[in-house]
Amino acid sequence: MRITDTSDLWWKTAVVYCLDVETYLDANGDGVGDLPGLARRIDYLADIGVTCLWLMPFYPTPDRDDGYDVTDFYGVDPRLGTHGDLVEVIRTAKDRGIRVIVDLVVNHTSDRHPWFLSARRSVSSPYRDFYVWRDEPPGKQANRVFPGEEASIWEKDDKSGQYYLHSFYRHQPDLNIANPRVRDEIAKTVGFWLELGISGFRVDAVPYLLEVPEGAEMGDPHDYLRDIRRFLQRRSSEAVLLGEVNLPYEEQRRYFGSDDGLELTMQFDFIGMQALYLSLVRADPAPLVTALRSRPELPVEAQWANFLRNHDELTLDKLTDDERQEVFEALAPDESQRVYGRGITRRLPGMLGGDPRRIRMAYSLLFTLPGTPVLFYGEEIGMGENPDIPGRESVRTPMQWNDDRNGGFSSAIPSRLVSQPPGGGYAPTHVNVTAQYNQDDSLLRFIRHLTERYRVSPEIGWGALEILEQDAAGLLVHSLTADVGRMIAIHNFADTPATASIDLADEPEGTRLTDLLGPEDYDEGPTWRFDIPAYGYRWLRVARPGDGRIG
Repeated sequence: MRITDTSDLWWKTAVVYCLDVETYLDANGDGVGDLPGLARRIDYLADIGVTCLWLMPFYPTPDRDDGYDVTDFYGVDPRLGTHGDLVEVIRTAKDRGIRVIVDLVVNHTSDRHPWFLSARRSVSSPYRDFYVWRDEPPGKQANRVFPGEEASIWEKDDKSGQYYLHSFYRHQPDLNIANPRVRDEIAKTVGFWLELGISGFRVDAVPYLLEVPEGAEMGDPHDYLRDIRRFLQRRSSEAVLLGEVNLPYEEQRRYFGSDDGLELTMQFDFIGMQALYLSLVRADPAPLVTALRSRPELPVEAQWANFLRNHDELTLDKLTDDERQEVFEALAPDESQRVYGRGITRRLPGMLGGDPRRIRMAYSLLFTLPGTPVLFYGEEIGMGENPDIPGRESVRTPMQWNDDRNGGFSSAIPSRLVSQPPGGGYAPTHVNVTAQYNQDDSLLRFIRHLTERYRVSPEIGWGALEILEQDAAGLLVHSLTADVGRMIAIHNFADTPATASIDLADEPEGTRLTDLLGPEDYDEGPTWRFDIPAYGYRWLRVARPGDGRIG
């Protein structure tokens, strides 16, 4: 690769930041965040190193599932602003070097979408076949997504007497992907947002989207995913598809397009995330190492997206029952902190007991894992969840900008807020942007430093992984090597100091190590030893003779 390739495949070295417009900043004082408020914070996002902004759904919605129940795929919810406001956000972000991607939620619609309202009005409606109907449900089929909240994936429509399919909530009827008219509407939706300047899509629930109704004739649904990718790239050569595919690695590989990489551009690494938490609990990197070594090889255009937290519950569904219970007991000891028997409803700082050493080590690790880091809003300041809000909504609280009663999110009275900030030690009084912005030792400054170092180390996004074995069980030392260079990351998962040993006998004479997080250079190779404190970390650039990179 050449360094110029990193701009062609920009997503391989991006810093992705996910936010919900309605909880970010309220510009008009009605208690709901909005697009004009977001526009005011674009400079902040640019300053902390964000290069790709992922917007959660902003479409018109009854808001029964935080916007994932859409009534108009082409619209902007009037609570949040207008198309003009959105274009201003996109334009301002691009001016600051930030691309914008948006949620593509096309597995289902809201039951108040005009298509479904028409479909349930009459069996002869032109939109009837936009959805999946049956005279009788095909056997008892439990709801896998929301166990305990939905008993089945079929709901009876009293007017027609037929049942409709809903893989998620009953107010979210599934679209019939086997219907060519539905596929055309999805393509038109993709094309519409690309014309407004969007740089791609985070595709919601991809395996459910590709489920072909029983008895329907469509062929391989992955051919349709390829069609979407081809259409996307005809309209915009830089646009990406970032897929939510929580499946075993080998199945995920197929969603990339197997060998040719012509389906999803990126996928979240759910397996690696869950293994990382197990490693944190055990103070042993072995589960994470096993996951990283199990990742299938990808085409160069494809990429893994790494994350510590997202907007849903922290799912642990790919761990064994015993492993999941082990993580539950350590990070979510109270039953109220768990949901669906598989997930945790807490943010990272609370799970790690507020220990700044462990929190910083975890984020250092996130930014050095091979792939692209993804942050959920508020992570950069160590926001906590609100335990008074049940379920996955507990982590979707207003962004905390200052120490005012509403955290600077809104001037509305607290009772009018779309969501309430947490109290106690994670209240805005104690955790906010303003307090941390110019504080040298703050988490915000630390995250900003990580994004800076990550952006000048393209080998992290592009490089081949090698685990450097160590005597100390708690140490993870890994190397990432690409044509542009090599870096080595050291992370101590244990609460005791350890010594890392690095042998670079394979590197040319005169090679030195440069500390990417500090001012030191180390010339005494080819073998180096580093004393790493409890929960410590190091980023080291392998500077070969003639390496002219700065930093």
